[in-house]
Amino acid sequence: MNKRTFFKNTYVLIGAAMVSPWIYCSPKKPEMMVADHLLNWAENFQFNTYNVHYPKTITEVQDLVRKSKSLRVLGSRHSFNRIADSKEMLLSFDHLNKVILLDREKMKVTVEGGIKYGELCTYLHDNGFALHNLASLPHISVAGTIATATHGSGLENGNLSTGVAAIEFVNASGDLVSLGKDDEEFFGAVVGLGALGPVTKVTLDLQPAFEVAQVVYLDMPIESLKDNFREIMGSGYSVSLFLDWASDKVNEVWVKKRVKPGEVPEFPEEFFGAKKASVNMHPVPSMDAESCSEQLGIAGPWYDRLPHFKMEFQPSAGKELQSEYFVPLENGYEAMMAVREMSEQIQPHLFISEIRTIQADELWMSTAYRRDSVSIHTTWKQEIPKVMALLPQMEAKLDKFKPRPHWAKLFTIPYETLNHRYSKIEDFKTLLSKHDPEGKFRNEYLNKNIFGG
Repeated sequence: MNKRTFFKNTYVLIGAAMVSPWIYCSPKKPEMMVADHLLNWAENFQFNTYNVHYPKTITEVQDLVRKSKSLRVLGSRHSFNRIADSKEMLLSFDHLNKVILLDREKMKVTVEGGIKYGELCTYLHDNGFALHNLASLPHISVAGTIATATHGSGLENGNLSTGVAAIEFVNASGDLVSLGKDDEEFFGAVVGLGALGPVTKVTLDLQPAFEVAQVVYLDMPIESLKDNFREIMGSGYSVSLFLDWASDKVNEVWVKKRVKPGEVPEFPEEFFGAKKASVNMHPVPSMDAESCSEQLGIAGPWYDRLPHFKMEFQPSAGKELQSEYFVPLENGYEAMMAVREMSEQIQPHLFISEIRTIQADELWMSTAYRRDSVSIHTTWKQEIPKVMALLPQMEAKLDKFKPRPHWAKLFTIPYETLNHRYSKIEDFKTLLSKHDPEGKFRNEYLNKNIFGG
């Protein structure tokens, strides 16, 4: 690939006005500040600076990078740890959120880094295209999502970063760097943890638009998973298990199936001991399902079924905490049983846990790097001291499975352990040193978890 011509205007140019506005996931103002402090989405921490710049052009981004001594880039602020924090300067790409180029023949779309999936998906669907998968929330930014290997579910679906065909970022010198799949550095840059510099453009692979239908099954015996884990998790295009660890049941099994045009989707009334729900459900049983994507086997657009939540609603409890650990697929059931041993400690502080599968990939810092994975995701009540005391206990239970934590969620696994779980981490650090030799894009999070400082 010729990097100089990668982003030339050889496609269909798409104006900003063609992306429909949509409602932000939180009812709060986008600034989300209290007493001149910027808050993350869940309000479990304040950023260390309120010096936020909102560039409108890539040239502005380059100028800000050149002039700054230290900075980080905000995504949708949906991280639960300080991966995006800075003590000096933050960049927000709220204005760099456009669809730039659509290549219908090659089935690729190029977007600015700040665009949210909810904004992008409706545009793509209207033009007859789809992405391979989506996360449970459509309210997150493309650049932030791929930087942290955020994912959906499916035995044959990689995380969202695996849909990247090319990436452009501004390095510490203020230069634009464009990488595609024929560049070895590409595989280190996609899940880049924001450490290479602001991601200004991303090109994503597309496929023809499709429809999905989903149903929810209730109260599946956990014992059903023992000999049928792969079959259950492979029973749809995307499958999620929701459980509160309080009983011997999986509270809800969400099964999403791709549907061919004119096809009537088939979902059995009973599924491994679980009964099909007759009304729409929320993953947290006590919450109103109005915010959730349509269930009951009714087919609809891919972007309106693959996420668990609708774009126009606040999707969850709001003030919460999240942790997530990835273990090898073959250890999925055993890892669940290890966590279940802590049910009495976990349950009082829990909203819900979710189990998903992610296909292996070749991205150096991906949580699914070269291993098909099962993720154990937990949404906690915002009881910070109690949850932070529980996490090392959960990590100890999972230790024999060599869990990798979600980069943007809460964890306490030390650098020495993380270092052994990512075989390409030294290559990643070399890549960072090349594009950011003085550590302009580093922060306390990166120094602790990547550099061991």
